[in-house]
Amino acid sequence: MTTPTVVPMSDGASIAAYDFGGDGPPVLLAHATGFHAHAWLPVIAFLSERFHCYGFDERGHGASPTPPALDFSWVRFGSDARAVAAHFGLERPYAAGHSAGGALLLRAEEDHPGTWRAVWAYEPVVFPPAESTMDNPLAAATRKRKRWFESRQAAHANYASKRPFSEFTPEALDAYLDHGLVDDPAGGVRLACSPEDEARTYEESMRSGIWELLGAVRIPVRGVAGGASDHPPAQLLRGVVERLPDATIEVMDGLGHFGPFEDPYRIAASMAASFTDA
Repeated sequence: MTTPTVVPMSDGASIAAYDFGGDGPPVLLAHATGFHAHAWLPVIAFLSERFHCYGFDERGHGASPTPPALDFSWVRFGSDARAVAAHFGLERPYAAGHSAGGALLLRAEEDHPGTWRAVWAYEPVVFPPAESTMDNPLAAATRKRKRWFESRQAAHANYASKRPFSEFTPEALDAYLDHGLVDDPAGGVRLACSPEDEARTYEESMRSGIWELLGAVRIPVRGVAGGASDHPPAQLLRGVVERLPDATIEVMDGLGHFGPFEDPYRIAASMAASFTDA
């Protein structure tokens, strides 16, 4: 496990940030809701041959604790990403994000133009204003999720037997579980990101305000979707790209919403190509 650096936020939150190494220009990686920075390790294994990779655990995820004010607004998520980049001394790095990670990178650029050199976003969670008053159905389901297992082996057997985790590469599933579970003082292991914190993140996604400000993102953006994805972010991606001044779209045949864990090599190659073109 890469040792985290703790980056303090102005609202009292603490963000665990990581220098994953590599050769070349810097890339900051942002993960999906419920995941953590180390979930990118299989992608980093390929990407680090051409880029220096950094990442962070979003507030309430991985090694980043629940923020004391329970602020899971996506403005805060964007500010956290900017603070991590500043902590490592990165000036306009490339940035890549999956799902919520892609959305928070766009939010950071909207609030502070010129934060990133270019963004690669795999099915970013960006909802139009008409949906801002709706409840995110993932929140209720997440709160019912099993959060404790008697052992890491039991957790692995549970996840490996059901979608979408059964479609992950073995390395991707191991990376997710190795760093997504923590020892429980009472015995067994529990999820590092509590279902409550994950649900709060889903709830705030509906009112992120990102859609309305997409015109402010004037850097190159590559929006990517899985050709086999049935998630709403994939269906909304074309509308997102059309509202961005300098954006292209890529559809990756055969991949679902969790494409970064289904084919890490193709994902790394797509990132590298998009940044080279930017």
